[in-house]
Amino acid sequence: MPRPMLWLLIAAPTVVLVLVFSVLLSRGGERQERRAEVRTSGEALVGGPFELIDQTGATVTQETYAGKAMLIYFGYTYCPDVCPFSLQVMAAAMDQLEADERARIQPILITVDAERDTYQQMASYVSSPAFPDGLVGLTGTEEQIAAVARAYRVVYQRAEDDGSGDYLMDHSSIIYLMDGDGAFVDVFTSGVDPRDLALRLQDFLEENPG
Repeated sequence: MPRPMLWLLIAAPTVVLVLVFSVLLSRGGERQERRAEVRTSGEALVGGPFELIDQTGATVTQETYAGKAMLIYFGYTYCPDVCPFSLQVMAAAMDQLEADERARIQPILITVDAERDTYQQMASYVSSPAFPDGLVGLTGTEEQIAAVARAYRVVYQRAEDDGSGDYLMDHSSIIYLMDGDGAFVDVFTSGVDPRDLALRLQDFLEENPG
């Protein structure tokens, strides 16, 4: 497939999600009103049950993180730029929260590269001090990764390699905020200002004291 067409397919879900939620956000100027519309109208069919492997080798599901908000990013450990940048944005936002606020949010990286991202590789990667404290890395079989990617409307595809065996993964790059029940709350581009992300997280926590 020609590269321009591939990138169009990769970018389209991100653009659609951001545009939809931007329109909803503009209705009435109230975040609470927008969020209520999304949850009751069924417009945001994002997220769902999953079964994956965490960086310790344990099997986890969405229920493992029940009661905590999840800040989820889909990427891979061999990503040279956008993935580490996005995780650093998440870290910078989380660092602006109070300790009790951070304790209510679980940052998660779900790989789109099941072939190389073993749980051991994920363990080494998520331990980076540049990434959010307590970052969980999730991997699984090709089928498991494909299933959770579909649920979150994430598009990914292996790019052509240079013959050396190394390759990159083309993938949509967005950050999801899910509530303690695993329901969709909000979506952010990977280039979101950490201050704006931190404020949105604080708003959500204040409006959902648990």
